[in-house]
Amino acid sequence: MTTTPRPGTTHAGVVLAAGTGARVGNRRNKVYLPLAGRPVVAWSLELFRTVSGAGRLVLVVRADDLELAEAVLDRELPGVPVDVVVGGATRHESEYRAVRHLADEIRRDEIDVVLVHDAARPLTPRAVVEEVLAAARRTGAAVPGLPLEGVVRVDDAGLLAASGSGGLVSVQTPQAFRGALLLAAHEAAARDGFTGPDTAACVERYGDLPVCVVPGHPRNLKVTYADDLFVVERLLAAAMIPPGRLHQLERGPPRGQPGCAG
Repeated sequence: MTTTPRPGTTHAGVVLAAGTGARVGNRRNKVYLPLAGRPVVAWSLELFRTVSGAGRLVLVVRADDLELAEAVLDRELPGVPVDVVVGGATRHESEYRAVRHLADEIRRDEIDVVLVHDAARPLTPRAVVEEVLAAARRTGAAVPGLPLEGVVRVDDAGLLAASGSGGLVSVQTPQAFRGALLLAAHEAAARDGFTGPDTAACVERYGDLPVCVVPGHPRNLKVTYADDLFVVERLLAAAMIPPGRLHQLERGPPRGQPGCAG
């Protein structure tokens, strides 16, 4: 069943940039490194700005990066309202602080869905965001994923398992959830002291509903190491995509991709 947003209701985009990015090998947080003339984080913020119906945009940063983040926003997204929230020591805590920042509007039903995205995924197609948003409105919780290829199961004896690798996916972001569900899940996790590896883990544990998997995209890469920046730069150069058009590319789901029933 699809939930149609009532008039005046919007969705919120949360961009997580509170990690250290140490594996890139630069003293500066990786999301502020240059990518085709813009900081990595600017591409993710621009993506959410272009999605129809976006009412709130939240950037979660380290306390040490607060001034840098404000400078990037002033330069890269002038006039675009972006709430800056200082994150915590873990990804889970950073997510929780962003959700608490939106709590009053969620409780007033002014925000129906919250999308949580890694700032280090600058090439996410807009179509992926729109699909995961629609799936979250339909089912309550959704993530994009790609089938894992060339992966097999190994049993306890070190032998190939008969079941093969069917059903395994690599989960991407943005992950999207109905606001009230996400807020309740994080509040329950805080009471229990639970810390999950991503947003979906928290919702799976406390939301009492399965998380839907929609088609991800191979271009939705996460910048983790220095070589990843090189790869992303080359993809941008090969596509010759101007900044304002990057996230408008259409895409078809890879074959064998899981999906959610309508």
